[in-house]
Amino acid sequence: MFRHNLILIYRNFMRFRSAFLINLVGLSTGLTCTLLIFLWVDDELQMDQFHAKGNRIVHLMEHRKKADGIWTSETTAGPLAETIIKDIPEIEYALPSSWTNNSTFSVGDHNVKASGKSVGPDFFKIFSYDLVQGNKNSVLVNKSAMVISESLAVKLFGTTENVVGKAVEVDHKKQHIVTGVFRDVSKHSSEQFEYLLTFESYVEDKEWLRYWGNTAVRTIVLLKPGADLNQFNAKIADYVKVKTNGEVTYRTMFAKPIPEKYLYGQYENGVLVGGRITYVKLFSVIAVFILVIACINFMNLSTAKASRRIKEVGIKKAVGAGRRMLIFHYLGESLLLSFLSLLIAILITDLLLPQFNDITGKQLALDLSSKLLFTGIGIATLTGILAGSYPALYLSGFNPAVVLKGKLNTSLGELWARKGLVVFQFVLSVIFIVSVFVVYKQIEYVQSKSLGYVKDNIIYFEREGKLWNKDGLESFLPALRNIPGVVNASATTHDMTGHNSGTWGVEWPGRDPNDRTEFENFAVDYGMIETLGIKMAAGRSFSPQFTDTARIIFNEAAIAFMGMTDPIGKTVKLWGKNVEIIGVVKDFHYESLHENYKPVFFRFAPSYAYLIMAKLEAGKETETLDRIREFYEKYNEGFIFDYRFLDEDYQSQYIAEQRVATLSKYFAGLAVLISCLGLFGLAAFTAERRLKEIGIRKVLGSSAFGIVTLLSADFTKVVLVSIVIALPVSYWLATTWLGNFAFRITLEWWYFAAAGAIAMLIAWITVGTQAVKAAGVNPTKCLKDE
Repeated sequence: MFRHNLILIYRNFMRFRSAFLINLVGLSTGLTCTLLIFLWVDDELQMDQFHAKGNRIVHLMEHRKKADGIWTSETTAGPLAETIIKDIPEIEYALPSSWTNNSTFSVGDHNVKASGKSVGPDFFKIFSYDLVQGNKNSVLVNKSAMVISESLAVKLFGTTENVVGKAVEVDHKKQHIVTGVFRDVSKHSSEQFEYLLTFESYVEDKEWLRYWGNTAVRTIVLLKPGADLNQFNAKIADYVKVKTNGEVTYRTMFAKPIPEKYLYGQYENGVLVGGRITYVKLFSVIAVFILVIACINFMNLSTAKASRRIKEVGIKKAVGAGRRMLIFHYLGESLLLSFLSLLIAILITDLLLPQFNDITGKQLALDLSSKLLFTGIGIATLTGILAGSYPALYLSGFNPAVVLKGKLNTSLGELWARKGLVVFQFVLSVIFIVSVFVVYKQIEYVQSKSLGYVKDNIIYFEREGKLWNKDGLESFLPALRNIPGVVNASATTHDMTGHNSGTWGVEWPGRDPNDRTEFENFAVDYGMIETLGIKMAAGRSFSPQFTDTARIIFNEAAIAFMGMTDPIGKTVKLWGKNVEIIGVVKDFHYESLHENYKPVFFRFAPSYAYLIMAKLEAGKETETLDRIREFYEKYNEGFIFDYRFLDEDYQSQYIAEQRVATLSKYFAGLAVLISCLGLFGLAAFTAERRLKEIGIRKVLGSSAFGIVTLLSADFTKVVLVSIVIALPVSYWLATTWLGNFAFRITLEWWYFAAAGAIAMLIAWITVGTQAVKAAGVNPTKCLKDE
């Protein structure tokens, strides 16, 4: 019987080749999307999950009250790790950590640039990074210790063997001894680093990190087994307040498990609102919808061609086949088609994976592991059952006495069910099309909106080596400005791509003493405002013609926040010292357009400025960079010229949105393609079933245009209903997504009109091809009896 059923299924596929190919293409496409999204989602869900101690590893964070709400920060006070482990018994280890930095490592005359951070001695006791050389209990105990990755060991020494105990000079200032080597950090780690130095060496020249009022350190703790996170959070909430004897009351501390932080890291006004998990859910839903659209095609085409299989069903029932046997037969047909589609989908996925990795920025691989195989088989089985269940129940329910007479009465409910499924398909298609419009226009807006400064053709690099000498900037910057192709250059403490440094140490008449709104702090050299092209709204910029060390420049948002009018010449206090306001700059975006304008001040303090920014002449970037590199490496011997473009870093703030824009474009195209495949098949079967009617109409004088209009009318109504349903839903979804941006596009009516028109045009073309073909049939042929 099994062999017999396979032969029947094969013959049925060959008999209805067009329906078979439409279903095969549709299901293969849907399963390809599902596999690609599964690989991406699975990779996202694996981030930071490899740590053996799991949710016991928590990141201490702070909610900080401001005038306009609560801001959530990842940084804490420098002394926190040292004190909290003594005060809170639930903590097993506490670890201070710096942000990731770039440093120059030297072995003899060989120089290598690498990224890493400084951490406490218990790092390898907390995290599950593989230490292949060295003892995890002692590798970071000595102040001069350093642990490097296998890749960095090869770059420095040409090998990973016998490198422990060797000396490496860091930034040509300090000698560090390699005490351990760790395996290269997994791609499933949200933090990537090539070296670890000790936190003790990091803070020795940063005395300000030892105070509770300053927050620039990340603190990680390992909770003891059995510790309750909610109880722990209740204990540490007012910890800063206690440590500062009630002076600091606006900072509330809480713990976030490291394995959760990657996906659930977005806070608004102190409340967790999501993070990357939003896109995980979004793409998962898209995968399901695209697969459902493909399944709907199978259901519709299977029931539409039922009239051509009624005798088959009647004969089987007449010779004793029960309904259960028929259901299994037709489900087997859909399952076989589903597994054929899965095999094709795996091949297509393997071909598309390099391009998909480019879009998503991942390193995904189609590893036929048990997890992927079980998932693929599960999805194919579910798809086969979902796609085949309705046709199986429908076909197996025919009355043999009726169908053997060649009669098949199609109920109104069946017609509406079929039309309802088509409506659902096109609702999703229209929503996808609108999404493409909205996401694309918002990204275009982000890229073209004036930021209040000019980001194009500006490079920046870190100040190092001789540049930190007393007269380093005074000699370096004029020489840099004289290089052909350099328009201007200066120094700053800000990279213009997010919150870098804030303080509430600004005082003015009428200030609320309890307010802790932070002002963004820009310490700059002469010419920095001009290099960035920031416009003055009032007053002047810093100038070497004046002594500006006790003067300050605010942005318009800061002046408005302080409630000042005519601010030029007025005095405020910065960290307890009087400073004179000499200028006000127009508001500019140093954060992404997700954020509104924030209070900002500039102070003349070149000794703190650790970034050099240079504006290059447009069209001459390559030769100018070569000249700068040659000059820099001669001026700062032993250091590598390592720069970044400001506009590229600005774009990286919207990488998630850009990927959504690109992927939504492809997903929308696939959704429309699969929907139109189904519509094409239905139109073909409809035309075939109405051939005699078409022949009669043509004999009675109906034109080809009239026949095309007749056959297209029903489908036009269905698509119109889809558009009416989809547009308000897509408007709500677009408004919700745009709500994440403080600065966003206005939703124009034509986005929705265009989406509807595109869907209708594609549907007309799809149905019209079949209608024109049917209208051209010779009436004498279609009126013949078989």
